[in-house]
Amino acid sequence: MSDTATPVPKKWVVCPTCKGKSLYAASNAYRPFCCERCKNVDFGAWASASFSLPAEAPPDDLVFGDARLQ
Repeated sequence: MSDTATPVPKKWVVCPTCKGKSLYAASNAYRPFCCERCKNVDFGAWASASFSLPAEAPPDDLVFGDARLQ
């Protein structure tokens, strides 16, 4: 057996916020983001509901859930 380990190739991904290169590895505490700033920008968008999906409200007379449990 050899004591030398095969080096793991670096995996680069696109940062979801700035679209720059981001190292996807345990050494990057902000992965998949490239830096703390990009991570915080994304978190702020989620916190302000900027990422919400538009949806129509169901009718008031619609029964929710399993009708057998009503």
